[in-house]
Amino acid sequence: MHQPLPLSTPNRNLVRLTIVRGITWTGFLGAIIFGIEVLSFQLHVMPVILVIIAMGLVNVATWWRLGRPRAVTDIEYLVHLLIDVVGLSLLFYYTGGSTNPFITYYLVPVTIAAATLPWRFAWVIAAASLSSYTVMMLFYEPVPQLSNGFVGTGIRLHIIGMWLNFSLSAGLVTFFIFKMAHALRRRDLTLSRTRETALRNEQVLAVATQAAGTAHELGTPLSTMAVLLSEMKQEARDNTPLVEDIDLLRQQVDTCKARLQTLVANADRRRLAKPEIAAAETWLRDVLQRWLVLRPDVSHRIDIQGKRGTPYIATDTTLEQALMNLLNNAADANPMDISILLDWTQDDVIIDIRDHGPGVSMNIADQLGETFISTKSKGMGIGLFLTHATINRFGGGVSLYNHEEGGTLTEVKLPRATADNPA
Repeated sequence: MHQPLPLSTPNRNLVRLTIVRGITWTGFLGAIIFGIEVLSFQLHVMPVILVIIAMGLVNVATWWRLGRPRAVTDIEYLVHLLIDVVGLSLLFYYTGGSTNPFITYYLVPVTIAAATLPWRFAWVIAAASLSSYTVMMLFYEPVPQLSNGFVGTGIRLHIIGMWLNFSLSAGLVTFFIFKMAHALRRRDLTLSRTRETALRNEQVLAVATQAAGTAHELGTPLSTMAVLLSEMKQEARDNTPLVEDIDLLRQQVDTCKARLQTLVANADRRRLAKPEIAAAETWLRDVLQRWLVLRPDVSHRIDIQGKRGTPYIATDTTLEQALMNLLNNAADANPMDISILLDWTQDDVIIDIRDHGPGVSMNIADQLGETFISTKSKGMGIGLFLTHATINRFGGGVSLYNHEEGGTLTEVKLPRATADNPA
């Protein structure tokens, strides 16, 4: 079953409602205690305290319910808001009804319902709140201090209470709406990334399909080249330098044939197989050794920075090919003195490839790997695109920088794995 997107679901909204409820009723409890002890409010204390305790128990039960795996439905969320309206009505009945300056707090559940529920459920909450307010105008137990009480500055106590209610309501509504907007922004970001990933996967699939057909088609010309090179070697057997060049060409042709045969024969198996866990240094040295067979014109040096522990990474043949693509790009820029550095942190393995070529244009540096953009005059950018896609599939990333001393610095980050557990 697919994991839900981080949308503002009823589950998340119920968590926020529980937080709002806890803040609200704690504030009401404090206000009532202050009114009784300091302002000498004449209240029926026992029913008021029972209402507050009941709402506290509702909140505790809600937290327990949120720990259950069952999803919250809109109807269940509606019931919670109705419970809030009933609790407010009982509290206001015993604390002055419509003369209570906090009576407009009914707007908070109305606002929350309008922001989170389908329109018909929002209207239910609006109707319930309006009905409760209307009843509180006719039936309630009066609190004389709320109508006639003054504070030291001559301002009516009722006005002070309205100001406090506005502050509390504004704060809670702002909190809830902000969380809603934040969730919507996260949803939009997630959907955007999902669309980008889907587009990239479509492009990778198109390239893979074309590559499979090309691999079959290349078999015939490579076989022809191998035959011709054998004949040329026979004819040039007295010319030692030429024979050496022909042997090198034949070696390159055989390597190409072997790679294509492996690609065709093992494509399905590689796609279904799980990544293998390998020591990063050993894997990197093996890749470099195979790469140098294909690029004998390259001079390089490798530096191992990490001194503690042996980092492991998840690998397969596609990751090897991705790294070879980056090494080939460096060699194409300048085959002399390519520097490869291996380092690691607690979470990542870092491979830096430094060449001494012309560097990367800043206009396209941020787009490399995102689409078919190339730094080469005759390149199509497919290699970098597939390299990015492969390394991203392993949870890593590729970054290209212009080195301060000239040339390009390519940084590959891969997540570390344990010897027994793939990343």
